[in-house]
Amino acid sequence: MIPMRLRTPMPPMEGATKWLNEGGFQAKDLQGKPVLVHFWAVSCQICHEVMEEVVSYRKKYGSQRLQIVGVHMPKRAADIDVDKVKQDVAQYHIEHPVAIDNHHKIREAFQNEFVPAFYLFDQEGKLSFRAAGNKGFANLEPKIEQLLQ
Repeated sequence: MIPMRLRTPMPPMEGATKWLNEGGFQAKDLQGKPVLVHFWAVSCQICHEVMEEVVSYRKKYGSQRLQIVGVHMPKRAADIDVDKVKQDVAQYHIEHPVAIDNHHKIREAFQNEFVPAFYLFDQEGKLSFRAAGNKGFANLEPKIEQLLQ
């Protein structure tokens, strides 16, 4: 699978088997705002290691209109248990919308194969940065700050 190229428009956030924390969330609400799409899985150790910092971006950059959308992408059969995802959402105090992507529809639209993975879109809805793993995560916050300048 060829990774999504920079400046590619954000794919539709369609095909989730369930949404958590959606509170009336609709993908059209993301238009005109910078967006971080964060792919993760309950069985991913690195995902757990970086989750608190990812969650902190909501408060840290929310006043600058950064929107965060989580996508739980199961990597193992046990990952499709929505109750496990809900436990992680509660444990890490995740307040942003989280798509449960048990059929990998969103994963396919984003051409993503990894967790954790981070897709940062600018105010025009175009991909400005993508990364995966803890090494990629290390580069994420400077890219968010650069985008919000």
